[in-house]
Formats: sequence, C-alpha cells, structure tokens
Amino acid sequence: MTTIVGLLRVNGQVTVKKQRPVNLDLSTISMPATAKASILHRISGVALFFALSFVIWAWSESLSSPQGFEFVKSLFTGFIAKFIAWGAVIALLYHLVAGVRHLLMDMGRFEELDSGNASAKFVIALWVVLAVLAGVWIW
Repeated sequence: MTTIVGLLRVNGQVTVKKQRPVNLDLSTISMPATAKASILHRISGVALFFALSFVIWAWSESLSSPQGFEFVKSLFTGFIAKFIAWGAVIALLYHLVAGVRHLLMDMGRFEELDSGNASAKFVIALWVVLAVLAGVWIW
C-alpha cells in the first residue's frame, strides 16, 4: 500500500492537506526593508500619477491668463494646497531616489541580501530627510 504525503482521506474522499496560513494579517508580518522600499516605490508612482493631474491643471490655469495665474497663486497660499504640493514633491523625491537605487541594482550593485537591505534603509532614511527639507521649503 502506498501513501501520498499531503493528502487526507475525509469521509471517503481524498482532499489536499493545506499548509497555508488561515488568517493573513499583514500587521503581524515583519517585512524586511527591501520589501518596504519596494512597496513605497510603487505607492509613490501611483501618487505621482494622481498628483500629475493637479500639477497639469495648475500649469494650464496659470498660463491661460493673468487672472488664472493670480488664481493659482492665491490657491497656493492655503494650507491644503501646500499640503498637496508637499505630497507631490515627496512622492517625486522618493520615486527618484528609489529609482536611482533600482538603476544601480540593474548595474549589479546592492544585489546581495545585506547590501540590498542596507541600501533600502538608506533610501528610506534619505527620503525622510528630503521630505522634511521639502516641508521647510514649501512652508
């Protein structure tokens, strides 16, 4: 008699034994810095896509007439517009810094586990510093 590992016989039927997690709670999973850097790079790309519509509208409106320019200029004195502009700038900064890291990885650098983890931590730390500097510049 042969037995097949991973199969169970329940009520006369053969079923596959599943060894997968039942509840995949992402808050309980400890992700490495490389995973966090990759996820943030994707999020910043999506944020740039949506921020681009605001930027294109502001450029279009500001170039349409002197009144349009004054309207856009008055919008950027408010907190919400500055916050949106700051969000667009920090998304651009992260996407740029992480993109340079990916280009270096394409050239064969930071491909090992330790150096890849260190470069991901460096990118995130540099982005935090640049985000603070961008906030100081905008406000």
